Amino acid sequence: MDDRTREYLSGRFGDYYRSVSLSPPPDAHLREWGHIPWTPGSGTTMVRHQSLYDLGDVDAFFADNAPRHAYFSAARYDDPGASTMSKKGWRSADLVFDLDADHLPGVDPATTTYAEMLSACKDALDRLLDFLEDDFAFEDLTVVFSGGRGYHVHVRDESVRELDGEARREIVDYVRAIDLDTGNLIHTVTERGTNKRVLRTEGGWGARVHEALVDYADDLREDDEETARERLMELDGIGEGRAGTILGAFERNPAAVREGNVEAGGPGVRRLVSALAARVAATDTAPIDEPVTTDTRRLIRFPGTLHGGSGLVVTPIERDDLDGFDPLVDAVPERFVGREIAIETEVDRTVELNGRRVSVEPGRNTVPEFAGVFLMARGEARKAPER
Repeated sequence: MDDRTREYLSGRFGDYYRSVSLSPPPDAHLREWGHIPWTPGSGTTMVRHQSLYDLGDVDAFFADNAPRHAYFSAARYDDPGASTMSKKGWRSADLVFDLDADHLPGVDPATTTYAEMLSACKDALDRLLDFLEDDFAFEDLTVVFSGGRGYHVHVRDESVRELDGEARREIVDYVRAIDLDTGNLIHTVTERGTNKRVLRTEGGWGARVHEALVDYADDLREDDEETARERLMELDGIGEGRAGTILGAFERNPAAVREGNVEAGGPGVRRLVSALAARVAATDTAPIDEPVTTDTRRLIRFPGTLHGGSGLVVTPIERDDLDGFDPLVDAVPERFVGREIAIETEVDRTVELNGRRVSVEPGRNTVPEFAGVFLMARGEARKAPER
């Protein structure tokens, strides 16, 4: 980034911070704070091991320093400003989840538009929240658009604060269905003196697999027998014989599927359940960034600040507002709306922001400031000299 571009962005970030009031997280005085300034050259410098007392008044600090990126720790410490981690005195930590479009299965940043990546990431966020709210029954959740390519979720329930890395790893494994054991999704119940094995349909992965089983069985019933048999044989571990057994079981006792009874069709249905469990595990997981969740000392972006790689606001989102949240509109800083600036770029580029589609071509372009800031922050344009 050249000096003119860096100075322009630094100045406009400062203007943004002078126009807003930031809301620190709970227990802000117990957290470590860090930021990345607008360092000349291609490198970056992380300033960390600061406490809230080192920063002083939060709004004044950001107005005066206008950092490129800003963070606080998920952890709470006795002495958050200590110069080494060993001296800080760890107390507890929020449980933090990070979803990044760059890491989503099937998303290629080279061929996927920014809007498409954010849409895919929001779908993954919905799945993650299903796990956190339904499976774990967490209540104190804060959802945040990262300002870049994804979302963060901060869980601050008392029950998670003192979990160590290994315990957090177990939560990660559950959410990502790592080593999902189909056997644990099935339990034995006694009915009229007879034992039978059924899927755990009351919640969790058992309920997800059961829903997939019911839907799959309904689809098979709409097919002719030959097509249904061929579909079954496409699943791992199901040959012609087992396919026939499954179809026979579905025909004889259609209610068994809705009960989650895996005994009615013998080993054929149990194999079907295992195959569907593998399919559900591949499609219904939330592809979180594992090290973020297991790290009890992680620094995470400060909501309300600007993301130095996009110029968008790291935006907290009320749970009821999530469905209607559009990061390409709602995270655009109002400070950067209403004026145009001149930029220079080497390539053709189209930006969709704030409800507008802005195209640039090689050379000098006059664009809405929010689009110019976005391109400059991403290193795809530079500030043009004034004429």
